[in-house]
Amino acid sequence: MKKSLSILALSIGLLLPLSTFAKNNVVVVATGGTIAGAGANSTNSATYTAAKVPVDDLLNAVPQIQNLANVTGVQALQIASESITDKELISIARQINDLLKKPDINGVVITHGTDTLEETAFFLSLVVKSNKPIVLVGSMRPPSALSADGPLNLYSAVALAASDSAKGKGVMVLMNDSIFAARDVSKTINIHTNAFVSQWGALGMMVEGKPYWFRNVAKRFNAASEFNIEEIKGDSLPLVQIVYGSGNMVPDAYEAYAKAGAKAIIHAGTGNGSVAKYIVPTLTKLQNDGVQIIRSSRVPHGFILRNAEQPDDKYGWVVAHDLNPQKAKLLAALALTKTKDPAEIQRMFWEY
Repeated sequence: MKKSLSILALSIGLLLPLSTFAKNNVVVVATGGTIAGAGANSTNSATYTAAKVPVDDLLNAVPQIQNLANVTGVQALQIASESITDKELISIARQINDLLKKPDINGVVITHGTDTLEETAFFLSLVVKSNKPIVLVGSMRPPSALSADGPLNLYSAVALAASDSAKGKGVMVLMNDSIFAARDVSKTINIHTNAFVSQWGALGMMVEGKPYWFRNVAKRFNAASEFNIEEIKGDSLPLVQIVYGSGNMVPDAYEAYAKAGAKAIIHAGTGNGSVAKYIVPTLTKLQNDGVQIIRSSRVPHGFILRNAEQPDDKYGWVVAHDLNPQKAKLLAALALTKTKDPAEIQRMFWEY
């Protein structure tokens, strides 16, 4: 009799819809940005005010997400992302870290302005030591615009964070149905909805709320990272600044940043991180004075070859590998919390 009842129960279970079973718990952490913006009317897709809509309104505007997971919201910040400083970045990381340490939280979604979304995503991939899904999402059009992309992006982001298949994939960016790795995604268009790309391709894509995967990340991230938000003291990082390479440069910017207390300078050089011959003396002096010089490139694709354009070994400079200047800035700042040895910093750039 018991065996018959067990078979009957199993048969009924197989016939029940997926919604009958326990859903994962996902927290949406709102920080502002265009996805929470508002324009004067529905035709304003590029002219609007960011960070106006609170998290509860964002969630209520997409009630379908409750079919995907048990979704709750937290208002961490309400800011346009270009105004995020180290203080806000560290605060977001600590809040995400605390949430993911709770056993009943299965994943988080962070709504974020697209201007610096890639930086926050990369930072979280370096300092939050968790295998649970962390998904950053934004929009290129405010909720008030015709064909706003935010609602579907948010729906897909929650579906991704709720998916067991997303565990261990690292921090992800979900935009326009594509799933990107935090370390190599970048905003390359400032108006269109297909604004985010990676030169190494997407990790996968979302179709009707289901993730399909095509590659993994080869570098260190999250649980495998040597950095930890719990070990960062205070609300600031070592100061790192970027100087953009071009023709007819003057050394003043490098010198001014060093005078302002920069511990490292990212040279966003032309081509292969090239440094004009008349700037080399300035950079070698700064390196000798204790300011780390890191060669990146203003070119969006490719990677920097060590000792190719410049004798990096001779000067003690670091190359950023395939990290763009803004991501190199973050890794350099974290590296400087642990070491001032250029060789050790270079190792970190190879590994992350």
